[in-house]
Amino acid sequence: MSERKKKFRAEFRKNRTGKKRDNDLTRRFSDSATARDAHHEHDALARDERISGKGDISRKRTIIGQTQDDASDLGAMPGVGDNTTLRGRVLCVYGLTSDVEAPDGSIVSCATRRLLKTLATEQRHVVAAGDWVRFRPSGEREGIIEQVEPRRGILARNSRGRQHIMVANVDQLLVLGSAAEPYLKPNLIDRFLVSAEQVGLRPIIGINKIDLLDPAELQPLVGVYARMGYPVILLSATEQRGVAQVRQLMANRSTVIVGQSGVGKSSLLNAVEPDWQLRVSAVSTDNQKGRHTTTTAKLMKLSFGGYVVDTPGIRQFQLWDIIPEEVAQRFRDLRPFANQCHFPNCTHTHETGCAIKDGVADGYLDARRYESYCSMREDDEEVSEDWE
Repeated sequence: MSERKKKFRAEFRKNRTGKKRDNDLTRRFSDSATARDAHHEHDALARDERISGKGDISRKRTIIGQTQDDASDLGAMPGVGDNTTLRGRVLCVYGLTSDVEAPDGSIVSCATRRLLKTLATEQRHVVAAGDWVRFRPSGEREGIIEQVEPRRGILARNSRGRQHIMVANVDQLLVLGSAAEPYLKPNLIDRFLVSAEQVGLRPIIGINKIDLLDPAELQPLVGVYARMGYPVILLSATEQRGVAQVRQLMANRSTVIVGQSGVGKSSLLNAVEPDWQLRVSAVSTDNQKGRHTTTTAKLMKLSFGGYVVDTPGIRQFQLWDIIPEEVAQRFRDLRPFANQCHFPNCTHTHETGCAIKDGVADGYLDARRYESYCSMREDDEEVSEDWE
């Protein structure tokens, strides 16, 4: 017995319909032969026409399909999910089209149904790499995405006040940095860790290019993360050091690799899967910044089981859906101390009786991690004020 379809009200963006009256009304009035003729022309227009676009109520529409009450939280998009559609997974998104893996393993180039693209949501893009979708075949290896299924394991960031979903439906997050060329950015690693703690992804830290310096220099930083329970792998993709450990962690799981440009994400994947031969490029010697060789997030199937998502290089990662008051609870090392502060609404920046500040002064907490927390909280406060 088939599941009964439901009716629900969906809101659309305001640009779905145009204005009912021409924009050149004032110009035509001024250009009339005489003011009297223009006056008669104006009186002939309907009295109930409006210059502005459609209002909030008229932008809503009844949709027949499959949905659920918490669809907005999970990222589900309403659509038509009948027997004529197939279930597939989005491998990558190229502008207006997406490559979707069909049930038979073939790759189908799909456009997105206009209904989904015009829904009023906080998302920057309707479809993301890793999404499970329902699509309708419409030609040889072509189709139309009709529905996006509820998401889990989302990695998202703030992009001008909207949610930019980088990848969906993954199990773990491999944050890759480089020991040199470009220089290591621990504060960027902290931001990814906070986001992983927020959405429940398993975080893994990898430091590549350890062949460029003495690995002993990294031990203080590695020790701080290891004490908190984060797996830390020292890597050299060119010398195959640590690659076997990465394969073991990726096996039979969905993993997304993130990091700034030039840290060697594509080089590491070439070491993990030598047959892929992904494009790589050298880091600029002038500014120590990498060149973008990966332009879009792409989901790839591993030969030893599981999936991996290669993402473009990221130099800034603004947290999404985390208010400043929640940042301290996403730091594993600060969380136990935060519950011992004198004031329940302590910001851990200037108050007296702050257990976190005392922990830093007494050497129980790492000073760099505390500075990273203060910087993260200050940045998020500025962003929230700008977009409110």
